[in-house]
Amino acid sequence: MKTLRMYFGTTDGDRWQLSLNYPREDITPLDVESAMQSLISSGAFVNGLVDVLAADIVDRTVTELISNE
Repeated sequence: MKTLRMYFGTTDGDRWQLSLNYPREDITPLDVESAMQSLISSGAFVNGLVDVLAADIVDRTVTELISNE
């Protein structure tokens, strides 16, 4: 499973992370930065997002060894 992680700076000087599963395969840095800027501009979060700090995609593979469920 792939996860897009976006890191923002806040008005408090903290680092805030938003993670979204299953990003598009063809997503570009420009797509992500544009989305991050839109979130900042929206003012939708109490923390007061002010800066785009970083973004990455984590690709994780889970191999099930035992399942008694």
